[in-house]
Amino acid sequence: MYIPTLADVVAAHTRIRPHIHRTPVLTSSFINSLVGAELFFKCENFQKAGAFKARGASNAVFGLSDEQAARGVATHSSGNHGTCLSYAAGRRGIPCTVVMPRTAPQAKKDAVRGYGGRVVQCEPSTSSREAVFAEVVAESGAEFVHPYNDPRVIAGQATCSMELIEQVDGLDAVVAPIGGGGMVSGTCLTLSNLAPNVRIYAAEPEQADDACRSFRAGYIIADDAPNTVADGLKVPLKELTWHFVRNHVTDILTASEEDIVDAMKLIWKRMKIVMEPSSAVPLATIIKNREVFAGQRIGIIITGGNVDLDTLPWQ
Repeated sequence: MYIPTLADVVAAHTRIRPHIHRTPVLTSSFINSLVGAELFFKCENFQKAGAFKARGASNAVFGLSDEQAARGVATHSSGNHGTCLSYAAGRRGIPCTVVMPRTAPQAKKDAVRGYGGRVVQCEPSTSSREAVFAEVVAESGAEFVHPYNDPRVIAGQATCSMELIEQVDGLDAVVAPIGGGGMVSGTCLTLSNLAPNVRIYAAEPEQADDACRSFRAGYIIADDAPNTVADGLKVPLKELTWHFVRNHVTDILTASEEDIVDAMKLIWKRMKIVMEPSSAVPLATIIKNREVFAGQRIGIIITGGNVDLDTLPWQ
């Protein structure tokens, strides 16, 4: 198992710079007063293709040799990674196939197709997703770009927190959502090398808390088909992301479905930015655990904005 290094992150940032946005950091005095801390929101909902995963996908696609790229790329994804891989593949002019749960938001399926990707549907479980994907790869010979258990992807995601610590001085902690752990692993990779005093917290839905239970138990616990409004956080940890989580994460905090929807609505109302339920989980956990963060400077990664406007969770 190859574990990416800081050198990989630096190389990734140079490689992907023409294909991504350096996203802004926004603040809200109202939310700061509510939680009793200074919060700095790194807005990856404004990223290319609407999510942080454009970073990892672009690093993987543009790091391929011409021979590898000619066969195209493929992945399985609940939405954002598939969308971002289609975006990156389109920029390079190569084919992309994405295996997606039939229950994935229509907006995310449409986005994959909009960037030129091909969608193959599966049942909403990890086992079905991986079985259907194996058939796709056997048929096409495409290069597999895993949504998170891939050193190229993690190195790309790590560029987000590299930018964050350049944009905001003196952070005490960074909080990011966790599903499979790609963003959290990238955050661990960057901060452990460049800002080792900054604590790293992962935020997870109570109804999809396998990473939290894994963290407590000391080994990977994988749920096959959890049910949560935070559709981007339903996948389990894998060996590479588990390496970063168990070695560098301070704690994994959870929030209820009601907490997540309330936090999402709060950000929409007060900050006037569109973001998806998965992105609201960090704020939901901070509100629930104010005493952990009181009086501190906290970075929050808003991971994506690809929400289906026809099925908002408070409708």
